[in-house]
Amino acid sequence: MQVHIRKARVIDPQSKYHDKIVDLLIEDGIIINIAASIKSDADTVIEGKGLHISPGWVDVFADYREPGFEHKETIASGLAAAAAGGFTDVLLSPGTQPALSTKSIIQYVLQKAGGNIVGLHPIGAATQNTDGKDLAEMLDMRENGAIAFSDGWKPIQNANLMLKALEYVKAFNGTVIQIPIDATLSSGGLMNEGIISTGLGMAGIPALAETIMVHRDIELVRYTGSKLHFTGISTTESVEMIRKAKAEGLTITCSVTPYHLALTDESLTGYDSIYKVAPPLRSETDRLALIEGLKDGTIDCIASHHRPHEWDAKAKEFEYAADGMAVQEITFNILWDTLKEYLTIERLVEALAIIPRDIFGLESWEIKKGNKAGITIFSTGGDHTLSLDNIKSLSRNNPFIGKKLSGKVVGIINNDQLYLNK
Repeated sequence: MQVHIRKARVIDPQSKYHDKIVDLLIEDGIIINIAASIKSDADTVIEGKGLHISPGWVDVFADYREPGFEHKETIASGLAAAAAGGFTDVLLSPGTQPALSTKSIIQYVLQKAGGNIVGLHPIGAATQNTDGKDLAEMLDMRENGAIAFSDGWKPIQNANLMLKALEYVKAFNGTVIQIPIDATLSSGGLMNEGIISTGLGMAGIPALAETIMVHRDIELVRYTGSKLHFTGISTTESVEMIRKAKAEGLTITCSVTPYHLALTDESLTGYDSIYKVAPPLRSETDRLALIEGLKDGTIDCIASHHRPHEWDAKAKEFEYAADGMAVQEITFNILWDTLKEYLTIERLVEALAIIPRDIFGLESWEIKKGNKAGITIFSTGGDHTLSLDNIKSLSRNNPFIGKKLSGKVVGIINNDQLYLNK
Protein backbone atom coordinates (compact mmCIF):
# COMPACT_ATOMS: atom_id res chain seq x y z
CA MET A 1 0.00 0.00 0.00
CA GLN A 2 1.29 3.44 -0.95
CA VAL A 3 -0.19 6.62 0.55
CA HIS A 4 0.65 10.17 -0.50
CA ILE A 5 -0.19 12.98 1.95
CA ARG A 6 -0.01 16.35 0.21
CA LYS A 7 0.69 19.80 1.66
CA ALA A 8 0.37 18.91 5.33
CA ARG A 9 1.81 20.89 8.23
CA VAL A 10 4.00 18.70 10.43
CA ILE A 11 3.34 19.01 14.18
CA ASP A 12 6.19 17.08 15.76
CA PRO A 13 8.75 18.92 17.93
CA GLN A 14 11.06 15.89 17.62
CA SER A 15 11.23 16.21 13.82
CA LYS A 16 13.35 18.53 11.70
CA TYR A 17 10.20 19.02 9.63
CA HIS A 18 8.27 20.46 12.57
CA ASP A 19 5.99 23.33 11.53
CA LYS A 20 6.87 22.83 7.85
CA ILE A 21 4.37 22.11 5.10
CA VAL A 22 5.46 18.98 3.25
CA ASP A 23 4.41 16.03 1.13
CA LEU A 24 4.78 12.61 2.73
CA LEU A 25 5.03 9.33 0.81
CA ILE A 26 4.38 6.13 2.73
CA GLU A 27 4.88 2.63 1.35
CA ASP A 28 4.33 -0.65 3.19
CA GLY A 29 4.01 1.22 6.48
CA ILE A 30 7.31 3.13 6.12
CA ILE A 31 7.86 6.83 5.38
CA ILE A 32 9.94 6.63 2.19
CA ASN A 33 10.05 10.31 1.28
CA ILE A 34 9.40 13.75 2.77
CA ALA A 35 9.77 16.84 0.59
CA ALA A 36 8.19 20.15 -0.29
CA SER A 37 6.58 18.43 -3.27
CA ILE A 38 6.49 14.80 -4.37
CA LYS A 39 5.22 13.17 -7.56
CA SER A 40 3.78 9.70 -7.16
CA ASP A 41 1.32 7.12 -8.42
CA ALA A 42 0.14 6.32 -4.91
CA ASP A 43 -2.94 4.17 -4.31
CA THR A 44 -4.36 6.85 -2.03
CA VAL A 45 -3.77 10.60 -2.05
CA ILE A 46 -4.82 12.62 1.01
CA GLU A 47 -5.06 16.37 0.69
CA GLY A 48 -7.15 19.23 1.93
CA LYS A 49 -7.11 22.74 3.27
CA GLY A 50 -5.34 23.13 6.60
CA LEU A 51 -4.13 19.54 6.84
CA HIS A 52 -1.88 18.61 9.79
CA ILE A 53 0.07 15.45 10.59
CA SER A 54 1.61 14.34 13.86
CA PRO A 55 2.90 11.17 15.49
CA GLY A 56 0.00 8.89 16.36
CA TRP A 57 -2.05 9.92 19.37
CA VAL A 58 -2.24 7.83 22.55
CA ASP A 59 -5.27 7.51 24.83
CA VAL A 60 -3.81 6.61 28.21
CA PHE A 61 -7.02 5.27 29.80
CA ALA A 62 -10.09 3.80 28.08
CA ASP A 63 -12.50 0.97 28.87
CA TYR A 64 -13.75 -1.42 26.19
CA ARG A 65 -15.66 -3.70 28.64
CA GLU A 66 -14.71 -6.99 26.94
CA PRO A 67 -14.71 -9.64 28.35
CA GLY A 68 -17.80 -9.54 30.52
CA PHE A 69 -19.74 -6.46 29.39
CA GLU A 70 -19.91 -6.81 25.60
CA HIS A 71 -23.39 -5.24 25.57
CA LYS A 72 -21.68 -1.95 26.51
CA GLU A 73 -18.63 -2.14 24.22
CA THR A 74 -16.43 -4.72 22.55
CA ILE A 75 -12.75 -4.53 21.74
CA ALA A 76 -13.64 -4.26 18.05
CA SER A 77 -16.14 -1.40 18.50
CA GLY A 78 -13.85 0.36 20.96
CA LEU A 79 -10.90 0.25 18.60
CA ALA A 80 -13.16 1.54 15.80
CA ALA A 81 -14.05 4.50 18.02
CA ALA A 82 -10.35 5.05 18.76
CA ALA A 83 -9.44 5.09 15.06
CA ALA A 84 -12.26 7.57 14.34
CA GLY A 85 -10.90 9.72 17.17
CA GLY A 86 -7.37 9.78 15.73
CA PHE A 87 -5.79 7.41 18.25
CA THR A 88 -3.20 4.92 17.04
CA ASP A 89 -2.67 3.51 20.55
CA VAL A 90 -4.94 2.91 23.52
CA LEU A 91 -4.18 1.86 27.09
CA LEU A 92 -7.01 -0.43 28.13
CA SER A 93 -8.50 -0.22 31.62
CA PRO A 94 -8.61 -3.52 33.59
CA GLY A 95 -12.31 -3.04 34.41
CA THR A 96 -13.52 -6.19 32.68
CA GLN A 97 -15.07 -9.39 34.07
CA PRO A 98 -12.90 -11.20 34.82
CA ALA A 99 -10.55 -8.28 35.37
CA LEU A 100 -7.24 -8.06 33.50
CA SER A 101 -5.44 -9.62 36.46
CA THR A 102 -3.84 -12.74 34.96
CA LYS A 103 -1.59 -13.39 31.99
CA SER A 104 -4.32 -15.45 30.28
CA ILE A 105 -6.75 -12.49 30.24
CA ILE A 106 -3.96 -10.18 29.05
CA GLN A 107 -3.22 -12.62 26.24
CA TYR A 108 -6.94 -12.86 25.42
CA VAL A 109 -7.44 -9.13 24.85
CA LEU A 110 -4.20 -8.85 22.88
CA GLN A 111 -5.32 -11.71 20.65
CA LYS A 112 -8.73 -10.09 20.14
CA ALA A 113 -7.03 -6.83 19.12
CA GLY A 114 -4.42 -8.49 16.92
CA GLY A 115 -4.07 -7.11 13.40
CA ASN A 116 -6.06 -3.94 14.16
CA ILE A 117 -4.86 -0.58 12.89
CA VAL A 118 -4.98 0.67 16.52
CA GLY A 119 -2.46 -0.77 18.96
CA LEU A 120 -4.06 -2.01 22.18
CA HIS A 121 -1.99 -1.96 25.39
CA PRO A 122 -3.69 -3.61 28.37
CA ILE A 123 -3.29 -2.14 31.84
CA GLY A 124 -2.94 -5.08 34.20
CA ALA A 125 -4.85 -5.10 37.48
CA ALA A 126 -2.68 -4.19 40.46
CA THR A 127 -4.69 -6.46 42.75
CA GLN A 128 -6.34 -9.81 42.11
CA ASN A 129 -9.55 -9.20 40.14
CA THR A 130 -9.25 -5.51 41.23
CA ASP A 131 -10.67 -6.46 44.63
CA GLY A 132 -8.13 -4.38 46.57
CA LYS A 133 -7.06 -7.23 48.84
CA ASP A 134 -3.98 -8.98 47.46
CA LEU A 135 -1.48 -8.02 44.78
CA ALA A 136 -1.91 -9.60 41.36
CA GLU A 137 0.94 -11.34 39.51
CA MET A 138 2.15 -8.12 37.95
CA LEU A 139 5.50 -9.41 36.69
CA ASP A 140 3.77 -12.32 34.95
CA MET A 141 1.37 -9.91 33.25
CA ARG A 142 4.19 -7.52 32.36
CA GLU A 143 6.02 -10.32 30.56
CA ASN A 144 2.85 -11.08 28.60
CA GLY A 145 2.08 -7.55 27.43
CA ALA A 146 0.67 -5.46 30.31
CA ILE A 147 1.94 -1.89 29.89
CA ALA A 148 1.16 -0.56 33.40
CA PHE A 149 -0.87 -1.49 36.48
CA SER A 150 -4.02 -0.11 38.05
CA ASP A 151 -7.27 -1.16 39.67
CA GLY A 152 -9.00 1.13 37.20
CA TRP A 153 -12.36 2.48 38.35
CA LYS A 154 -11.74 0.98 41.83
CA PRO A 155 -8.77 2.98 43.14
CA ILE A 156 -6.50 1.24 45.63
CA GLN A 157 -7.78 2.39 49.04
CA ASN A 158 -5.41 0.48 51.31
CA ALA A 159 -2.23 2.52 51.79
CA ASN A 160 -0.12 -0.52 52.65
CA LEU A 161 -1.29 -2.35 49.53
CA MET A 162 -0.52 0.71 47.41
CA LEU A 163 2.93 0.86 49.00
CA LYS A 164 3.54 -2.79 48.10
CA ALA A 165 2.36 -2.23 44.52
CA LEU A 166 4.72 0.72 44.08
CA GLU A 167 7.60 -1.31 45.49
CA TYR A 168 6.77 -4.32 43.32
CA VAL A 169 6.80 -2.47 40.00
CA LYS A 170 10.24 -1.01 40.72
CA ALA A 171 11.72 -4.43 39.89
CA PHE A 172 10.89 -3.89 36.21
CA ASN A 173 10.63 -0.08 36.06
CA GLY A 174 6.85 -0.29 35.85
CA THR A 175 4.21 2.36 36.46
CA VAL A 176 1.14 2.30 38.68
CA ILE A 177 -1.92 4.25 37.49
CA GLN A 178 -4.38 5.60 40.04
CA ILE A 179 -7.68 7.46 39.78
CA PRO A 180 -7.44 9.56 42.96
CA ILE A 181 -10.72 8.95 44.78
CA ASP A 182 -11.04 8.20 48.49
CA ALA A 183 -14.02 5.86 48.66
CA THR A 184 -14.92 6.74 52.25
CA LEU A 185 -15.12 10.48 51.56
CA SER A 186 -16.93 10.09 48.24
CA SER A 187 -19.39 7.44 49.45
CA GLY A 188 -22.97 8.49 48.83
CA GLY A 189 -21.93 11.56 46.85
CA LEU A 190 -23.51 12.24 43.48
CA MET A 191 -21.68 15.36 42.21
CA ASN A 192 -19.12 17.96 43.20
CA GLU A 193 -19.74 19.40 46.65
CA GLY A 194 -20.38 23.12 46.35
CA ILE A 195 -22.94 25.81 45.69
CA ILE A 196 -24.51 23.88 42.79
CA SER A 197 -24.96 20.64 44.76
CA THR A 198 -26.44 22.57 47.67
CA GLY A 199 -28.89 24.35 45.40
CA LEU A 200 -29.93 21.09 43.74
CA GLY A 201 -30.21 19.26 47.04
CA MET A 202 -27.84 16.54 45.90
CA ALA A 203 -25.23 14.85 48.07
CA GLY A 204 -21.80 16.26 47.28
CA ILE A 205 -18.37 14.73 46.77
CA PRO A 206 -15.80 17.08 48.33
CA ALA A 207 -12.57 17.99 46.57
CA LEU A 208 -10.93 16.48 49.66
CA ALA A 209 -11.96 13.01 48.42
CA GLU A 210 -9.45 13.52 45.62
CA THR A 211 -6.79 15.66 47.22
CA ILE A 212 -6.31 13.45 50.26
CA MET A 213 -5.60 10.52 47.92
CA VAL A 214 -3.21 12.60 45.81
CA HIS A 215 -1.37 13.67 48.95
CA ARG A 216 -1.18 10.10 50.28
CA ASP A 217 0.13 8.65 47.04
CA ILE A 218 2.69 11.41 46.55
CA GLU A 219 4.05 10.54 50.00
CA LEU A 220 4.16 6.85 49.04
CA VAL A 221 6.11 7.69 45.89
CA ARG A 222 8.49 9.81 47.94
CA TYR A 223 8.99 6.85 50.29
CA THR A 224 9.42 4.15 47.61
CA GLY A 225 11.09 6.09 44.79
CA SER A 226 8.67 4.40 42.39
CA LYS A 227 6.63 5.68 39.42
CA LEU A 228 3.00 6.78 39.64
CA HIS A 229 0.55 8.22 37.14
CA PHE A 230 -2.62 9.95 38.35
CA THR A 231 -5.40 9.87 35.78
CA GLY A 232 -8.56 11.98 35.79
CA ILE A 233 -7.38 14.67 38.18
CA SER A 234 -10.07 17.31 38.62
CA THR A 235 -9.21 19.85 41.32
CA THR A 236 -7.11 22.97 41.71
CA GLU A 237 -5.40 21.50 44.77
CA SER A 238 -4.41 18.32 42.90
CA VAL A 239 -2.74 20.34 40.17
CA GLU A 240 -0.78 22.35 42.72
CA MET A 241 0.34 19.31 44.70
CA ILE A 242 1.49 17.52 41.56
CA ARG A 243 3.29 20.66 40.37
CA LYS A 244 5.25 20.78 43.65
CA ALA A 245 5.97 17.02 43.57
CA LYS A 246 7.41 17.31 40.07
CA ALA A 247 9.56 20.28 41.09
CA GLU A 248 10.90 18.10 43.88
CA GLY A 249 11.95 15.50 41.32
CA LEU A 250 9.43 12.76 42.16
CA THR A 251 8.50 10.46 39.27
CA ILE A 252 4.86 11.48 39.15
CA THR A 253 2.86 12.17 36.01
CA CYS A 254 -0.82 12.82 35.42
CA SER A 255 -3.56 13.05 32.82
CA VAL A 256 -6.86 14.85 32.51
CA THR A 257 -10.09 13.97 30.72
CA PRO A 258 -11.55 16.08 27.90
CA TYR A 259 -14.81 16.52 29.79
CA HIS A 260 -13.14 17.88 32.94
CA LEU A 261 -11.49 20.50 30.71
CA ALA A 262 -14.74 21.37 28.92
CA LEU A 263 -17.52 21.07 31.50
CA THR A 264 -18.31 22.07 35.09
CA ASP A 265 -20.81 21.04 37.75
CA GLU A 266 -23.22 23.60 36.29
CA SER A 267 -23.95 20.97 33.62
CA LEU A 268 -25.88 19.01 36.25
CA THR A 269 -28.51 21.68 36.95
CA GLY A 270 -30.96 19.68 34.85
CA TYR A 271 -30.32 16.49 36.86
CA ASP A 272 -29.17 14.78 33.64
CA SER A 273 -27.22 11.62 34.49
CA ILE A 274 -25.30 11.85 31.20
CA TYR A 275 -23.05 14.26 33.14
CA LYS A 276 -22.50 11.88 36.05
CA VAL A 277 -18.81 10.90 36.02
CA ALA A 278 -16.10 9.88 38.48
CA PRO A 279 -14.28 11.98 39.54
CA PRO A 280 -17.22 14.40 39.25
CA LEU A 281 -17.32 17.54 37.16
CA ARG A 282 -15.92 20.34 39.33
CA SER A 283 -16.20 24.14 39.51
CA GLU A 284 -15.16 26.70 36.92
CA THR A 285 -12.17 27.58 39.14
CA ASP A 286 -11.05 23.95 39.00
CA ARG A 287 -11.61 23.76 35.25
CA LEU A 288 -9.40 26.79 34.63
CA ALA A 289 -6.72 25.37 36.95
CA LEU A 290 -6.72 22.16 34.89
CA ILE A 291 -6.29 24.16 31.69
CA GLU A 292 -3.39 26.08 33.21
CA GLY A 293 -1.86 22.82 34.41
CA LEU A 294 -2.05 21.36 30.91
CA LYS A 295 -0.65 24.56 29.45
CA ASP A 296 2.42 24.69 31.73
CA GLY A 297 3.12 20.95 31.58
CA THR A 298 2.06 20.02 35.10
CA ILE A 299 -0.59 17.85 33.45
CA ASP A 300 1.29 15.61 31.04
CA CYS A 301 -1.29 14.03 28.79
CA ILE A 302 -4.90 13.21 27.94
CA ALA A 303 -7.05 10.26 29.03
CA SER A 304 -10.48 9.97 27.43
CA HIS A 305 -11.80 7.84 30.33
CA HIS A 306 -14.02 6.35 27.63
CA ARG A 307 -16.56 4.42 29.73
CA PRO A 308 -19.42 3.10 27.59
CA HIS A 309 -22.83 2.17 28.99
CA GLU A 310 -26.06 0.81 27.55
CA TRP A 311 -29.12 3.09 27.53
CA ASP A 312 -30.75 1.86 30.73
CA ALA A 313 -27.55 2.15 32.79
CA LYS A 314 -27.89 5.92 32.40
CA ALA A 315 -31.64 6.43 31.89
CA LYS A 316 -32.67 6.05 35.54
CA GLU A 317 -32.76 8.06 38.75
CA PHE A 318 -29.55 10.06 39.10
CA GLU A 319 -28.61 8.25 42.30
CA TYR A 320 -28.63 4.85 40.57
CA ALA A 321 -27.24 5.86 37.17
CA ALA A 322 -23.79 4.59 36.18
CA ASP A 323 -20.76 6.90 36.06
CA GLY A 324 -18.97 7.75 32.83
CA MET A 325 -19.01 9.12 29.30
CA ALA A 326 -18.12 7.44 26.01
CA VAL A 327 -16.28 10.30 24.28
CA GLN A 328 -13.17 8.74 22.76
CA GLU A 329 -14.05 9.35 19.12
CA ILE A 330 -14.54 13.09 19.63
CA THR A 331 -11.88 13.66 22.29
CA PHE A 332 -9.81 15.86 19.96
CA ASN A 333 -12.82 17.94 18.97
CA ILE A 334 -13.81 18.52 22.60
CA LEU A 335 -10.23 19.44 23.45
CA TRP A 336 -9.65 21.82 20.55
CA ASP A 337 -13.07 23.43 20.89
CA THR A 338 -12.26 24.09 24.55
CA LEU A 339 -8.54 24.85 24.44
CA LYS A 340 -7.83 26.69 21.17
CA GLU A 341 -7.98 30.03 22.99
CA TYR A 342 -5.61 28.84 25.73
CA LEU A 343 -2.81 26.76 24.22
CA THR A 344 -1.10 25.95 20.94
CA ILE A 345 -1.73 22.92 18.78
CA GLU A 346 1.92 21.99 19.39
CA ARG A 347 1.31 21.69 23.13
CA LEU A 348 -1.84 19.66 22.58
CA VAL A 349 -0.02 17.26 20.24
CA GLU A 350 2.71 16.84 22.85
CA ALA A 351 0.02 15.82 25.34
CA LEU A 352 -1.69 13.49 22.89
CA ALA A 353 1.24 11.90 21.10
CA ILE A 354 4.71 12.50 22.47
CA ILE A 355 4.69 12.67 26.27
CA PRO A 356 2.46 9.59 26.81
CA ARG A 357 4.87 7.51 24.72
CA ASP A 358 7.71 8.58 26.95
CA ILE A 359 5.79 7.92 30.18
CA PHE A 360 4.67 4.41 29.25
CA GLY A 361 7.63 3.31 27.14
CA LEU A 362 5.84 3.18 23.79
CA GLU A 363 7.83 3.46 20.58
CA SER A 364 8.49 7.06 19.59
CA TRP A 365 7.32 7.70 16.04
CA GLU A 366 9.22 10.77 14.90
CA ILE A 367 8.11 11.95 11.47
CA LYS A 368 11.30 11.12 9.63
CA LYS A 369 12.28 9.41 6.40
CA GLY A 370 12.82 5.70 6.99
CA ASN A 371 10.71 5.57 10.16
CA LYS A 372 7.57 3.56 10.68
CA ALA A 373 4.46 5.52 9.77
CA GLY A 374 2.37 5.85 12.91
CA ILE A 375 0.55 9.05 12.04
CA THR A 376 -2.58 10.99 12.92
CA ILE A 377 -3.98 13.24 10.20
CA PHE A 378 -6.18 16.12 11.33
CA SER A 379 -7.26 19.71 10.80
CA THR A 380 -7.67 22.51 13.30
CA GLY A 381 -10.02 24.34 10.95
CA GLY A 382 -13.63 23.63 10.24
CA ASP A 383 -15.86 21.68 12.58
CA HIS A 384 -17.29 18.25 13.21
CA THR A 385 -20.62 17.02 14.53
CA LEU A 386 -20.95 13.49 15.87
CA SER A 387 -24.37 12.13 14.97
CA LEU A 388 -26.13 8.96 16.00
CA ASP A 389 -25.76 7.48 12.53
CA ASN A 390 -21.96 7.84 12.35
CA ILE A 391 -20.95 6.93 15.90
CA LYS A 392 -18.62 3.92 16.15
CA SER A 393 -19.04 3.07 19.83
CA LEU A 394 -21.84 0.70 20.81
CA SER A 395 -22.85 3.14 23.53
CA ARG A 396 -24.45 6.59 23.40
CA ASN A 397 -23.67 8.03 26.84
CA ASN A 398 -22.09 11.08 25.25
CA PRO A 399 -23.46 14.60 25.91
CA PHE A 400 -21.66 16.01 22.87
CA ILE A 401 -23.66 14.04 20.26
CA GLY A 402 -25.25 16.48 17.83
CA LYS A 403 -23.10 19.41 18.92
CA LYS A 404 -20.86 21.27 16.49
CA LEU A 405 -17.25 21.12 17.73
CA SER A 406 -14.03 22.58 16.35
CA GLY A 407 -11.49 20.66 14.28
CA LYS A 408 -11.60 17.43 12.36
CA VAL A 409 -9.81 14.09 12.57
CA VAL A 410 -9.12 13.03 8.98
CA GLY A 411 -7.70 9.60 9.80
CA ILE A 412 -4.75 7.54 10.95
CA ILE A 413 -1.98 5.45 9.42
CA ASN A 414 -0.58 2.62 11.54
CA ASN A 415 0.48 -1.01 11.24
CA ASP A 416 0.64 -0.60 7.44
CA GLN A 417 -3.07 0.24 7.41
CA LEU A 418 -5.04 3.36 6.60
CA TYR A 419 -8.26 4.57 8.18
CA LEU A 420 -10.07 7.66 6.91
CA ASN A 421 -13.17 9.25 8.41
CA LYS A 422 -15.96 9.86 5.93
